[in-house]
Amino acid sequence: ALSTFVDEIPAVAHTMRYGNPAYRDWHQRMCSQSGTLIESILPQHLKGASKELKGYFEDSFGNRTRIDYGTGHETNFCIFLYCLAKLGVMKEEDSLAAVLLVFNSYFTLMRKIQTTYGLEPAGSRGCWGLDDYQLLPFLFGSAQLIGHGLIKPKSIHNMDFVEMFSGDFMYFGCVQYILSVKKGSIKETSPILNDISTIGRWQKVHQGLFKMYQGEVLSKFPIIQHILFGSIFKWGQ
Repeated sequence: ALSTFVDEIPAVAHTMRYGNPAYRDWHQRMCSQSGTLIESILPQHLKGASKELKGYFEDSFGNRTRIDYGTGHETNFCIFLYCLAKLGVMKEEDSLAAVLLVFNSYFTLMRKIQTTYGLEPAGSRGCWGLDDYQLLPFLFGSAQLIGHGLIKPKSIHNMDFVEMFSGDFMYFGCVQYILSVKKGSIKETSPILNDISTIGRWQKVHQGLFKMYQGEVLSKFPIIQHILFGSIFKWGQ
């Protein structure tokens, strides 16, 4: 439904580099339908939780006023899924599907929204040379590749590998997206991603990205100040 809204609300002509005003119309429609969408996945006895879940869901897709998007917004989607797990809607055995299917669909939608409406990267540093907007797909994608015998971190510089594996491995899907929206090589457009490619093992890549997410997202007040706490996702947990 949310992807269809993008098709139904095209970008409009404007003079700014970022921030197509049509995004506000998309965001408003998303918010008008969010309660119904959330209730559709909740059992009858939990439908009342949709009011609390709406805050995380609606903040997952960027800021309507600033027309921007960043790591704080993807964190809200992560909290939304955490709340579903806390409520028992998602089980431990769903964790793999939560990343490879649900999160991957979310990332795909956000790329469509970013390219259609030209959302501005939230904050002054973007995503530290990764893709300007997101960090979690790189974190999850590196975990997916741990122990892979053929694909190495340096393989992102092999265009045949990128094309071959972008549909199967999240990390390479991220690289392909960068190459599609930025002019130049990974070395020129994504210096930190380029530095990461010199690491020999995916395990070390994943550990480094996890520390980056903890230090540069979860520990930064300008990001975390916008996170909501309630009866499901509680302060101090």
